[in-house]
Amino acid sequence: MKAAAKPQNGGKTLLRILSYLSRNRVQLVLVVLLVILSSGAQVAGNYFLKPIINDYIMPMIGVSKAARNYSSFIMMLCMMAIIYIVGICSSYAYKYLMMKMSNRALNEIRTDLFNKMQDLPVKYYDTHAHGEIMSCYTNDVDTIRESMSESFTAVIQSLTTVIGTFTMMVVLSPSLTCIIVIMMIIMFLTIRTIGGKSRIYFRRQQAAIGKVNGYVEEMFEGVKVVKVFNHEKKICDTFDDLNKQLRDEATIANTLASIIMPIMGNLSYITYALIAGVGATQIIGGTLDVGSLASFLQYSRSFSQPLVNMSQQFNSILAALAGAERIFALIDEKPEVDDGIVTLVNVEEVDGQLVECEQRTNRWAWKHPHGNEFTLVEMKGDVRFHDVVFGYEENHTVLKNINLFAKPGQKIAFVGSTGAGKTTITNLINRFYDINKGSITYDGIDIKLIKKDDLRTSLAMVLQDTHLFTATVMENIRYGNLNATDEEVIAAAKLANADGFIRHLPQGYQTILTADGSNLSQGQRQLLAIARAAVANPPVLILDEATSSIDTRTEAIIQDGMDRLMKGRTVFVIAHRLSTVRNANAIMVLEHGEIIERGDHEELLAQKGKYYQLCTGAEELS
Repeated sequence: MKAAAKPQNGGKTLLRILSYLSRNRVQLVLVVLLVILSSGAQVAGNYFLKPIINDYIMPMIGVSKAARNYSSFIMMLCMMAIIYIVGICSSYAYKYLMMKMSNRALNEIRTDLFNKMQDLPVKYYDTHAHGEIMSCYTNDVDTIRESMSESFTAVIQSLTTVIGTFTMMVVLSPSLTCIIVIMMIIMFLTIRTIGGKSRIYFRRQQAAIGKVNGYVEEMFEGVKVVKVFNHEKKICDTFDDLNKQLRDEATIANTLASIIMPIMGNLSYITYALIAGVGATQIIGGTLDVGSLASFLQYSRSFSQPLVNMSQQFNSILAALAGAERIFALIDEKPEVDDGIVTLVNVEEVDGQLVECEQRTNRWAWKHPHGNEFTLVEMKGDVRFHDVVFGYEENHTVLKNINLFAKPGQKIAFVGSTGAGKTTITNLINRFYDINKGSITYDGIDIKLIKKDDLRTSLAMVLQDTHLFTATVMENIRYGNLNATDEEVIAAAKLANADGFIRHLPQGYQTILTADGSNLSQGQRQLLAIARAAVANPPVLILDEATSSIDTRTEAIIQDGMDRLMKGRTVFVIAHRLSTVRNANAIMVLEHGEIIERGDHEELLAQKGKYYQLCTGAEELS
């Protein structure tokens, strides 16, 4: 996602942008033909000046009105007008079609972006600023839109016009054409020199925009922290630095791009003056006629104008290539690898044997293929770690030789300081990250063999940071199981003791939640997250600081519901409040990625180790 120090392959990126347009080839071919027709009409119309002047205007000079052939003259003018009208209609048609095609292509780009984001591993989001990713959807896509709708057809029209005009100029006067060629070489070198520098700064500008967006988003999320510690001035200074960097990069990029147009315009005026002077000399010498010079002068303007138009589009093209490289860099990111073969299926018992069935039974089994056959292993929630070693980075180990087991229906608690590895263990159960050494088994099956979608379907998590979607309360709870009925959603809410406050909302379960549930208290938001886990009805439940945002009174209210929710399930609990883990079957005390103590509450107290010191207040969790 970060901009490279040097420009990437612009040609490859351009071809990839065009590949989105070429998905509708019939319309694309039609657009190209209409552009060529529009340019051809302009070239043909300019050539009509020669016969009109030489064959009709010049012969009528010094001739009486009665002897002048007005009918033929008017016929020629009408033919010339028809040609220009055809060009105008073609221009309107291809611009309309191009607008439709570009919007369709942008729709597909956004779809590819969003679909790719669903396939990326959690690690990607942990290492990239959200504002930088959002910049792909906003700034980068918008720059591509401008380029697609204008620049693509402008380039084709310019090339067609240049080729047609150059051919006609050679036919009219080879000597004057040489002047045009020399001046065009000068113009080309000018564009190449200035444009090369401009593209570098446009890439830097896009990268700077991403940094500004990422910083603004971060400050939005942490605005309360900023105000509590009175850091408004500090963050304003930091934003000023980032904004000035963006300003400087944008100023240089746009300045270099914008000066191309006046330079090209002035060079075209000089070219026009040279041709007029040399052509007039040739007319006097009898080597050129007036009609040919008039047509040639018109062609000279038509020949330089496409280059001027291209210089006008240069800003858009450079910005689009820079933005497209960032978008394609995201689309080309390696997706989350899923090499699992074991799936989760509904089963029922027939004559003492598990049998796969299509209908929902609320009884599940792991379908493990073995060649042409398969076995069904009932899903119970037996999770075990075998000598697990893991590190987020290659040279930094977070977990060291972790061995633990959670039998079906057991409650396993993790206690330890921040950074000890508690949350990391739960991330590994979900396969948000893959371990470096060892193995993790689920009902005796290595989780690497289980398809990730099926693995995560069998788990439910209640995270410390609750996220609620812009939808009704009912839909937010149902997010845990999209097939749940309204009755099942309400039952889950009652189980989490959330039903009471929900019914006091303005529209009850149909109340719309906005801005991540800002119209609810932190405790109410947490209760909805617990209800969401309840409606999923999984055999394994992970509570990551699930009650950290709930006061003591609210915690007491939901404790009964939590106990009912955890009944019959394998539960992993991470908590700073030791009161929430007293009834755990096993408590794991972690320190620096290792399990230093294990046992139930009474056993650990008897050991008088780390857990004892935490319970008696001799030490506190950091």
